Amino acid sequence: MNQVVLDARVVERGVLRYTPAGLPALDLVLSHESTVTEAGAPRKVRVDLKAVVIGALAERLNRVEMGSAHRFAGFLAAQRNGRGVVLHITSLP
Repeated sequence: MNQVVLDARVVERGVLRYTPAGLPALDLVLSHESTVTEAGAPRKVRVDLKAVVIGALAERLNRVEMGSAHRFAGFLAAQRNGRGVVLHITSLP
């Protein structure tokens, strides 16, 4: 199963664009910081992750304040160039 739920801040936001099918699309960079337990020991985790959102949710996220924190849900896919991953946001649970 390819399902991701991530608490993160919006740190970069592209310009709202439209797909060839006419759907709104928005590219984002999300920043996450937390402490998790790995092998019985605490570990600080920090990651910046490229994300994309398509549809009505893109218009909603285009209006959120930069730096604001949200819980994002979606799935991971390869970037168009095949280098790295991108989170496809499908909801804000």
